[in-house]
Amino acid sequence: MTDLDKALADIVAIRAQLGRGSAFRGYGAAAFAATAGLALATAAAQTVLLDDPTAVPLLYFGGWIATAFGALGLIGWEMWARSRRHSGGFADWMIRDAVEQFLPAGAAGALLALVLARVSPETLWMLPGLWQVLVSLGIFAGARVMPRAVALVGAWYLVAGLAVLVLTAESHALSPWAMGLPFAVGQGLMALVVRQSTEATDVAG
Repeated sequence: MTDLDKALADIVAIRAQLGRGSAFRGYGAAAFAATAGLALATAAAQTVLLDDPTAVPLLYFGGWIATAFGALGLIGWEMWARSRRHSGGFADWMIRDAVEQFLPAGAAGALLALVLARVSPETLWMLPGLWQVLVSLGIFAGARVMPRAVALVGAWYLVAGLAVLVLTAESHALSPWAMGLPFAVGQGLMALVVRQSTEATDVAG
């Protein structure tokens, strides 16, 4: 490796490290608030359209997977737009770092659903609670570059996931509201945390 190549590699590494060490300002309150409404809308629609969600797990989980992709699209779009405005040349690094924080939890949730559906479909009732626990782990993993109060959101998802597991342990039933309410509250809390952080940063700036 030539001295020029080594210098360029060092610059790239330093730039990435600076991006990782900076507070990520790409999250916006509006997207999180919209995803809270999306969770409520999905729960309401399934309550009306599915007489017995437990009897049609494919439709139940398919609806929530579609909702998750819609929520990721909303958050991702706002994250990209805001990071371009606030993070300058570090935007790409910071977006990549933020995605990497949540990727393991997301992959674990998808693989867990596939495994349970394949080898133990009678245990699918646990998936809503387990997904919420995994979301909490993803939030805690990304807390380093997020507002400090985001730990409260992670704690909410952890408690909610465990509560859903306890409440559905006897009936083994799939409930739209076992997904809708925890995610609506959690995303609403996230919107409040992000909004307060943004306002505090604007005042400080």
